[in-house]
Amino acid sequence: MWERLSADEQAVIHQKLEEIQKRDWKTLSLDEKKAAYYVAFGPHGPRAPVDPPGSMPKIILGVSSLILAAGVAFYAIRAVAPPPPRTLSKEWEEAENERAIELKINPISGVSSEGYTGRGFVTHK
Repeated sequence: MWERLSADEQAVIHQKLEEIQKRDWKTLSLDEKKAAYYVAFGPHGPRAPVDPPGSMPKIILGVSSLILAAGVAFYAIRAVAPPPPRTLSKEWEEAENERAIELKINPISGVSSEGYTGRGFVTHK
């Protein structure tokens, strides 16, 4: 109902309620208290809901389309990207382990240490 009132009518009601609020609150009727609260904190003006009713499907569609566009862009870029370098293969990493043992790299706790059971430089399964 408040939204349907003209700006002049809203201003008049607002001023009347301001005058009413200056009185002792114990003497105000319940309806006057509710009206004063609604005008001060009601869902209108700057306190209007951010998302008006019926905007949820638009939000869901927008977010879904952005996720889809990001997926398409990701796979399109991957399709034209060069292959990974040869140094990222499991065979290369195993050869790095062998070379590290030959050069006795990190002999205290690393690949060259006595009884080492870790994977070393191999990151592939």
